[in-house]
Amino acid sequence: MAEKQQMPPAEDGGNSVRMVSTMGIIGLLAGALIVLTYQVTFPVIQKNKAAALERAIFEVVPGATSKRTYQVSGDGLEILEGENAAVRKYYAAYDSTGQLTGVAIEAAGQGFQDILRILYGYDPDCQCIVGIKVLESRETPGLGDKIEKDENFLKNFIALDATLADDGATMAHPIEMVKFGQKTDAWQVEAITGATISSRAVANILRVSSSESVPFLTDNLDTIEGDTP
Repeated sequence: MAEKQQMPPAEDGGNSVRMVSTMGIIGLLAGALIVLTYQVTFPVIQKNKAAALERAIFEVVPGATSKRTYQVSGDGLEILEGENAAVRKYYAAYDSTGQLTGVAIEAAGQGFQDILRILYGYDPDCQCIVGIKVLESRETPGLGDKIEKDENFLKNFIALDATLADDGATMAHPIEMVKFGQKTDAWQVEAITGATISSRAVANILRVSSSESVPFLTDNLDTIEGDTP
């Protein structure tokens, strides 16, 4: 008689259980490591961001040597003690004699790739924007990122007109973008050739932000001029 073929022994189910358990433990350890790394690096990241912001404030307000942070409170401004990311803030900048030289304002809007965050300086004496700094950008390398380093483009913001209309509540001439070589007025932003979308994004952000912030700051100048650091 032919011998019966023997079936191979069943795999040990214990090996599978051990493998699943091991993978689970590895997953837990990896998750714990990620959380721990975040907790350790987060304060450092925040500190570096704060230092970068402070440097940017003095870049966009020429002549400033000190600053004071204000938060919007009701219809006015009050000094912000500590940090509060949830409030709208303005950074009043002063010269060495304690005179207000300008106000740094954060603003954001849609860029070509993602949200574009900028900081710009406003001088209430000339009613103009006197500097700009990109805080966060994911614009296309070699094209859109020219808004951060193109000298001709940055010249737009040496004295970009942000004058109020006679009503004191609206802009006399809202900021607008024009094509390269077509700038005729002080409130126009001349675009970068090949980076029109990013250039337009900056102009749009400044138009929206200035139309809100300039009238508000004008109404509250007494507060920030009187509180020298």
